[in-house]
Amino acid sequence: MTKGIIGKKIGMTQIFEADGTVVPVTVIQAGPCTVTQVKTEQVDGYQAVQLGFEEIAEYRVNQPKKGHFERAGVKPKRYLKEFRDLSSEVKEGDQVTVEQFNPGELVDVTGISKGKGFAGTIKRHNFKRGPMTHGSHFHRAPGSLGSTDPARVFKGKKLPGRMGHEQVTIQNLQVAKIDQEQHLILLKGSIPGPKRGIVTIKDAVKVNN
Repeated sequence: MTKGIIGKKIGMTQIFEADGTVVPVTVIQAGPCTVTQVKTEQVDGYQAVQLGFEEIAEYRVNQPKKGHFERAGVKPKRYLKEFRDLSSEVKEGDQVTVEQFNPGELVDVTGISKGKGFAGTIKRHNFKRGPMTHGSHFHRAPGSLGSTDPARVFKGKKLPGRMGHEQVTIQNLQVAKIDQEQHLILLKGSIPGPKRGIVTIKDAVKVNN
């Protein structure tokens, strides 16, 4: 069974190893999360555990969600996420904390990347620009959109458009440190999203040998 938890990105800092090496880390407030629902093969068609993170005032929850939380016997939560193949031994109302993770192991982190707004092809797709001198009128334009035979632009063509604000998963990040008292987990390197962005942390699927 895999491990998983919901967290909020606090920011980046650095820590020092025993030999004095500086390691950049991202600090995440991971949990504590509450089990709000346990899905089974017999009832839901698949096995999953739904976790809730960050308490919210009851008046801010609509009636369907209010009933959902009351059935589980937990206080309303702001964020809900499902985790497949999480331990089936947990029950509704149980707490999930950072204690399940250990320094040195690898995890995958999923979050929503920073939104960049409307961007051109150079910024969005790393296109090369045209010559800036010698009378050239082609500088930052996208260039040819294809041959004239189809008389249309194929789907998937790299063009200007909205950049960022997409779900991104960074794999094989190493856990640098765990602070159980403050519910913090420090991961080596950077993770997607802005500060205070919500992320999910799971066991690494592809472990590099």
